[in-house]
Amino acid sequence: METSELLKKVRKIEIKTRGLSNHIFAGEYHSAFKGRGMAFSEVREYQYGDDIRNIDWNVTARFNHPYIKVFEEERELTVMLLVDLSDSKEFGTQKMLKRGLMTELSAVLSFSAIQNNDKIGVIFFSDKIEKYIPPKKGRKHILHIIRELIDLRPQNRGTDISEALRYLTNIQKKRTTAFIISDFIDDGFSNALKIANYKHDIIALHICDKRETELPDVGLIKLRDAETNRNMWVDTSNKKIRDKYRDSWLEAEKKLTDTFVKHGVDHAKIQTDKDYVKPLLKLFKQR
Repeated sequence: METSELLKKVRKIEIKTRGLSNHIFAGEYHSAFKGRGMAFSEVREYQYGDDIRNIDWNVTARFNHPYIKVFEEERELTVMLLVDLSDSKEFGTQKMLKRGLMTELSAVLSFSAIQNNDKIGVIFFSDKIEKYIPPKKGRKHILHIIRELIDLRPQNRGTDISEALRYLTNIQKKRTTAFIISDFIDDGFSNALKIANYKHDIIALHICDKRETELPDVGLIKLRDAETNRNMWVDTSNKKIRDKYRDSWLEAEKKLTDTFVKHGVDHAKIQTDKDYVKPLLKLFKQR
């Protein structure tokens, strides 16, 4: 992509998502993702009504007058985005492609994080780790993330969520709030999710498109699996085939939801044909 075109896209996404972060998500984000607890700030002289459990006995003995420890909320967090770049993200039949939706979601979360003085980093993955951006603060850092979200092209096509979760666990030694942004067309990541959520606070954003859940009645069509590049002819005029496809998708979706619930992972379903503000706000308020 030409540099001028890329900069225009970055600016357009910044204007939209930064506005949402400032005016809609700011308070909800702060409430949903609290700091790690209370950190020591200073000592001051004891005042009537102070909790005697906070008396600093060493300072009190030195000055022969009671002093107490003052604590404040340790607000700063590290937030990681695990962004799925597999080829299925280039699909979309409604308002936008999955990748466009994921880019906006990532930008909204990034601006919300830095507004609350949190660091933000990204792990881009397919069926391997495509790129790692270490957590930092600042608008310049966010714009770098958005540029990569728009312009980075993965080397591989497939999806391996377990690999991304293992990489997160290895690279981030301290507890981290991590958003997995994916369509979760993958099997076998349940155990990796369990391990990662034990160490970190994992949140899943399930990206999906209406056309994935049901086939239209348009006769004989050729379908291609974007990740394996396999083609298949399907007679969509056959109601049994359409029903079987829908039932299979609903079963897979239920299995995914059950996996999230089993491991205590907060999650939200976000569709390409609907506004993502409501499901995100609902997710924040439920935490």
